[in-house]
Amino acid sequence: MSATQATSATAAAIMPATAAAGPLDAHVVDAEAIHLKARRRRNLMENLTSVKFLLPLLAVYIVIILIPFLQSIVFSLTDYDGYDFANATFVGAANYAAIFSDKTLLAGLGFTLLYTIATTVLITAIALPLAVTLNRKFFGRNFARSLFFFFFSVPSMAVLGLVWQYIFSPLGTGAVNTLLGRLGVSPVPWLSDPALAKFCVIFIAVWAQVGWHATLYLAYLQAIPADLYEQASVDGATRGQQFVHITLPQMVPAMGVSIFMLLTGGLKVYDLPFTLTNGGPGNATYTVTQSIIVTGIGSGRYGVGSALGVMFFLCCVILVALQQVVTSLIEKRLS
Repeated sequence: MSATQATSATAAAIMPATAAAGPLDAHVVDAEAIHLKARRRRNLMENLTSVKFLLPLLAVYIVIILIPFLQSIVFSLTDYDGYDFANATFVGAANYAAIFSDKTLLAGLGFTLLYTIATTVLITAIALPLAVTLNRKFFGRNFARSLFFFFFSVPSMAVLGLVWQYIFSPLGTGAVNTLLGRLGVSPVPWLSDPALAKFCVIFIAVWAQVGWHATLYLAYLQAIPADLYEQASVDGATRGQQFVHITLPQMVPAMGVSIFMLLTGGLKVYDLPFTLTNGGPGNATYTVTQSIIVTGIGSGRYGVGSALGVMFFLCCVILVALQQVVTSLIEKRLS
């Protein structure tokens, strides 16, 4: 057989096989397309099911948060007095300008920011080392953990304010002043001096929340693999080096959660200063939340109160956004 004849015979043998494979490939492509369409349809149905479960929550969010916020924006541009909105007059940005000319409202904003920053920094600086200490093995560790969690985690800050009002009473009958009197020290005006009143509010807030945040950090610490510390010890790393290079980078997500909660809780604080000092002495411990309630509801100036609420909301959004950005940058740098 010549080479030409062999080539022709091979081509003749391949052509029927190719012709037979053509319909088979087409069937495979059709099956894949049908499978893809079915998967897309199944994913769509799953998403619709998820949306159905979210609809009640979305409705609650719209009714309780979104609609009142939009109403506040509208009220902030009028002189609405809380009775008949039809009689309200459009005043533009006059309510926002009134905020910066009212010393009481500015005092409330100033102390709120001071309280938020001070409690966030102090609680973080105390809770993180405390959690590291409670994570080590020592006699009575479980009892110490329970003590810090239950003793410092008071469920109601309002009740806590009433209790500490007696302890820090500026009168000679107060608990602290009674103890100081036995030592020959004259009564200290804890809650009647502006600087001391601010100190007392911040001190109580730190005392009340440090245990809870230490427990949060402790939960994250227990998730760090022990092999990392064992390898670092073999390499000769000290405890301080282990904390900086192992513990701290692993704790950045926990710090982000803790700081976020401290910022949001500090910015909306109301119960502790109100029950402890009622915003006094003067306006020393006045808060933004108390300003909104007193100005908007107590004085019937719903326009000014709404303007303050809108501005306060924007400040909260900016601060929380900055905190998230900074936390993300720190996490990327340490990772």
